[in-house]
Amino acid sequence: MSFEVTGTLHKKFDTENKTGSFQAREFVIEIQSGNYPQMVKFQLVQDKCELLDKFEEGDQLKVYFDLRGREWNGKYFTNLNAWRVDKMNAEESVTSTSTNAMPAQPAPFPTVKDEPTAMPGFEDDLPF
Repeated sequence: MSFEVTGTLHKKFDTENKTGSFQAREFVIEIQSGNYPQMVKFQLVQDKCELLDKFEEGDQLKVYFDLRGREWNGKYFTNLNAWRVDKMNAEESVTSTSTNAMPAQPAPFPTVKDEPTAMPGFEDDLPF
């Protein structure tokens, strides 16, 4: 299952060699959500670690990621595994920020006048 989110690169960490054959790199983006910004940590693994090299803190990014979860010794862990990171241009950033800042207005609740009328020749044979 893939997801995407836009935000500002808040912090990027160095690549860490976890084992002789596994490396990971973490980074944090700030996402505007309601009244309080959210700091969300993502992880890049293996050859994807270098994706972050071309970005600087403060850049507007779109992050594509998968949810990963596992159990170890009775504890459960969740990771946001990023697999693509794109820099957004100024126009996309403004559009994205304004979309996230303003919640969509819900559609008005339907009334009796919105009820569809029966089609000609249709016979309602429901017992209730």
